[in-house]
Amino acid sequence: MVPVIADIVGSRELADRRVAQRGIEQALADAERVLPAHARPVRSLEAVVGDEFQGVFPSLRAALAGTLLVRLALPSGLDLRFGLGMGAVQDIPSVGGVLAEGPGWWAARAAVERVEDVARREAPQARTWVVADAAESAGVDELVGIANAGALARDRVIGRWSDRVRALVSGRIAGVTQGDLAEAHGISQSAVSQTLATAGATTIILAYAQLVDL
Repeated sequence: MVPVIADIVGSRELADRRVAQRGIEQALADAERVLPAHARPVRSLEAVVGDEFQGVFPSLRAALAGTLLVRLALPSGLDLRFGLGMGAVQDIPSVGGVLAEGPGWWAARAAVERVEDVARREAPQARTWVVADAAESAGVDELVGIANAGALARDRVIGRWSDRVRALVSGRIAGVTQGDLAEAHGISQSAVSQTLATAGATTIILAYAQLVDL
């Protein structure tokens, strides 16, 4: 399983933190509904403390697909960064509820800190990073490198999109027709088609399909 830690980008600058929280939680729920059953999180991404959310996905592919959908579903002006961990996880019973623990979570924490640093220093639009625990890294180093390369590329593309483009791509992934999207957004079907083509949306749609294809 792959634990995921997400935090809000620029949370201290948000005009209304409560509205932002509701919008993010709606995006998380919308994204989970779109995922096929085999890729849905084992533990849904939920708020834990401050501006942080935590969840667990059944595989790295599922985690990458789920975080992609969340970014597309986020309301205007909101963004999340994601740390994906590879390593053992366990639940620790507590009087306050189950506590998430284990090397996979430590790796996810390192990943979210790493992507924040990458965005600050090298790639401003980076939002997703994968880190494997040392006990796991010997067998998955190549996979982690490939995943991070793909994540950087997709984050670069999505980071340049307008709110409308993200909404249209999200709709197409969810199976909404171009005609229905046109009606919902008050534009023509040809405008939807042209917008998606100009943005290079097919690349992201195909990438998502590769992640969830059994």
